[in-house]
Amino acid sequence: MPYRAPTSDFRFLLSHVVGFPEVQQTERFAEATDDTTDAILNEAAKLCDEVLAPLQRAGDLHPARIENGVVRCSPGFAEGYAAIRDGGWVGISAPAAFGGLALPQTLATCVNEMMSGACLALQLNPLMTQGQIEALEHHADDALKALYLPRLISGEWSGTMNLTEPHAGSDVGALTSKASDNGDGTYAVTGQKIYISWGDNDFTPNICHLVLARLPGGGPGTKGISLFLVPKFLPDAAGEPGQPNSLQVVSLEHKMGLHGSPTAVMQYDGATGWLVGEPHQGMKAMFTMMNNARLGVGVQGIGQAEAACQLALEHALTRKQGRTASGAETIIGHPDVRRMLGQMRADTFAARGIALMNAVATDMAHATGSADWQARAAFLTPITKAFGTDTGVRTAELGMQVHGGMGFIEETGAAQIYRDVRVTSIYEGTNGIQALDLVGRKLADGGEAAHRLLDEIEQVAEAARAQLPVQAKAVWSGSESLREVTEWLAQQPLADRGAVATAYLRAFARVLGGHVHLCAANAEFAETGQPGPRNRLACFYVQRLLSELGGLLVEVRSGPGCVDALTAEDLAG
Repeated sequence: MPYRAPTSDFRFLLSHVVGFPEVQQTERFAEATDDTTDAILNEAAKLCDEVLAPLQRAGDLHPARIENGVVRCSPGFAEGYAAIRDGGWVGISAPAAFGGLALPQTLATCVNEMMSGACLALQLNPLMTQGQIEALEHHADDALKALYLPRLISGEWSGTMNLTEPHAGSDVGALTSKASDNGDGTYAVTGQKIYISWGDNDFTPNICHLVLARLPGGGPGTKGISLFLVPKFLPDAAGEPGQPNSLQVVSLEHKMGLHGSPTAVMQYDGATGWLVGEPHQGMKAMFTMMNNARLGVGVQGIGQAEAACQLALEHALTRKQGRTASGAETIIGHPDVRRMLGQMRADTFAARGIALMNAVATDMAHATGSADWQARAAFLTPITKAFGTDTGVRTAELGMQVHGGMGFIEETGAAQIYRDVRVTSIYEGTNGIQALDLVGRKLADGGEAAHRLLDEIEQVAEAARAQLPVQAKAVWSGSESLREVTEWLAQQPLADRGAVATAYLRAFARVLGGHVHLCAANAEFAETGQPGPRNRLACFYVQRLLSELGGLLVEVRSGPGCVDALTAEDLAG
């Protein structure tokens, strides 16, 4: 079954659940009318269904490779990228002053999810460029913006981010890459970077690398790191790619999945670069890109979850294997198959709603400058990334299980989804790091941003009690229990929160997911006057998935004791 973009879900969530009308009412995004939104969703769906989805299998069977020092991409990827570029999709939310469409991040998030579901390996390319655009927009000087932003926004050139080194992964501050001042406004960058997604390709004339390196005098750790823009080819006087820079792709990683995306080891040998932002303030600039990318990676997980849902449902509707008590001939008649499909669909919808809530908060922060909206966007980002990608991995795994033995056979495509999506819970900050960010930086306000979210969740639940008493009660009660634990956790020493961070993030995601489903069921009831499919899915969610909340909150309150007590000898067995 070919992938089909879930445009009806996007429209419903935007209109009834995540607050997008509030974005449309701002002066900044007044042009994002319902008609414009429909046109964006329809055209993006056409691109994904007809152009990108057919490339999914080709990227897996014919991985990117190095040939005589040149990266050769998977068959059809150049044409697929050209369609993305020519449609203006790279710059959908980029500033109009440099050629972007200046549309809300919320719409860009919808488009990115569709592309991720259609062909994740190729979608990763424009996602990296979008993050670089935002970093340059906020931190680069005017000359760099004028030269690079129009070319990145148009998709003529592509961008990457270079953080990781062989000995410095999550501990970015341990990097050893160096930079020295050339005395002419440029810097010489030297070092090796690994895991560089789309570090090279054979379809854009220039590739722009954002590279973290340390200037002389830069202190230890992350506080002494600077950020540099290092192009593959040095622009000439006309801004066209000129002489090759002193950098090269050393090798491409042999990976579990995502074979169509070339993951490069990059070597910089005195490569010419330009400082982005202030000296020794590189992490500040890079975090701008990383926060954008974390929302985008969460959406990658959701896109692959959608693809897994569609593939598994098609198989369940057509696979004949054992007659059920009701007389059904295909496996969807078996209760356990419906349970798995129900979890896949319910979690995918919940994760999609959370991601779009995150995007709406980001748009409202940009449109209003409100500190509360900024805090909400920041709070939701680690939840979106971790829950979105966990949902992608778990849903892909369930999709394989629905397929039975055929799920282990590559030709069905179920195994590829699992292999491709698995890395999303690792890159752009592992999901454990997202949880640490949530209980650390994001609770540094004493839980104020969390409590504002919980207030809104409970207000919606109170309003829905008359129409949907079961779901409303479950969501309200879950929110109250989470509020008590949030108050308790915010008072604990920071060092004690790490052992329970993942459980807390998961708990918050479960309550947010219940809120998404309740809003959807309530809107459906308001439209039709009776419960319908969204109500039934909401019932499944609160009874089978939100019920995990109690155990998660017990785990949070248990504190770090049993984790800290474990020794290496204990774990060795």
